[in-house]
Amino acid sequence: MAALQSSIDALRLAAAAADRIKATDIVAFDVTGPVGITDAMLMATASSERQVLAVAEEIERELYAKCNKLEPLGREGLSEARWVLLDYGDFLIHVMHEEERLYYDIEQLWQDCPRIGLQLPTTPEVATAATDSTIGQN
Repeated sequence: MAALQSSIDALRLAAAAADRIKATDIVAFDVTGPVGITDAMLMATASSERQVLAVAEEIERELYAKCNKLEPLGREGLSEARWVLLDYGDFLIHVMHEEERLYYDIEQLWQDCPRIGLQLPTTPEVATAATDSTIGQN
């Protein structure tokens, strides 16, 4: 079973919002295989606490505006602004300060999961041909 197309579409909007606020290392994984409670997750890096909050807020605005007023079911980490988790049920969004992203290296948990093509101009998988491990390239 693969991630729902609605989750992939929402993650692409979230990735574009993060990219506009200059987040880096934006990646998404289809985690339907190892995780039964969510379809996918997106990770983005910010260089300061202020940027972490700005990225998270922009993602929330974008998904609310373009996904039928979609709001997160939960938010974590807003007060410290080092690692903000936005839980949308079918997908999760992690906006992490670069130090936390390096320290926790949560991508290692999902390295065997297929990456979701985010269709960003700065995303390497868009510039190259799709591979078998990249899904959602339309």
